[in-house]
Amino acid sequence: MSIAVDDHLLIAAQRGDMVALERVIAQCRPNLRRYASRYCVTTSDAEEAVQESLIILYRRLPALRSVGAFSGWLFQVIQHECQLLARKMFHQHVPLDAAIEDRYLTTCTDIELRLDIALAIQSLPDIYREIIVLRDFEELT
Repeated sequence: MSIAVDDHLLIAAQRGDMVALERVIAQCRPNLRRYASRYCVTTSDAEEAVQESLIILYRRLPALRSVGAFSGWLFQVIQHECQLLARKMFHQHVPLDAAIEDRYLTTCTDIELRLDIALAIQSLPDIYREIIVLRDFEELT
């Protein structure tokens, strides 16, 4: 996935042009929403991740060193926001069935499911992640 935004528009937004910034946000929002809907557990988490990412975009775009790095940087931001929300959810001990219902698991492809599982394992504290890797991947007792 990538976000196609005109370099001149990004530069204008970096310099404080609010109209350019609004256009950048409008162009980025659909791609961020699509990404978040795949990698956030619930629909409300996806919307929250998009909003938080757009706030970060608004605040930190002027400090972005390279316009060419914009797309990768923004996807790192949305990925981080999705992971933060997943950590919050699992630390609040939300029943997994409720989380899965909102995620519409039945429509996921095998690749999407594998990515979701990988992200979930990656978001675990080191000690729990190590146990899962040793038990399920290296087949140790």
